[in-house]
Amino acid sequence: EVQLAESGGGLVQAGGSLRLSCTSSGMTFDDYALGWFRQAPGKERERVAGISANSDDTYYSNGVKGRFTISRDNAKNTVYLQMNNLKPEDTAVYYCAAAWPSLGVFMTKGGIDYWGRGTQVTVSS
Repeated sequence: EVQLAESGGGLVQAGGSLRLSCTSSGMTFDDYALGWFRQAPGKERERVAGISANSDDTYYSNGVKGRFTISRDNAKNTVYLQMNNLKPEDTAVYYCAAAWPSLGVFMTKGGIDYWGRGTQVTVSS
């Protein structure tokens, strides 16, 4: 069974930082673009950040660009999301996602092959 397991969520004050991690099992990690979505109550799920299989390309939504950094360590089957200068509007459940084989596919509606269960990020004002 393919699993993506997120960790690192929690409660942080505005302006603070948090690092999310997502570790995969049951899949060939470096065949996939990886990234993060988030969903806040009453809102659609939003694509936040993505990274290509070999880390040569990244994507960030306009709302997080300059504050969030995505990275991956293929040797550890882990993708990270470093979140700095967090804002209350960043509050959401953050989901790890994998798309075979490219960041382009990750950016395509319906392109996600696997999802994590999500980790809650709450930013207080």
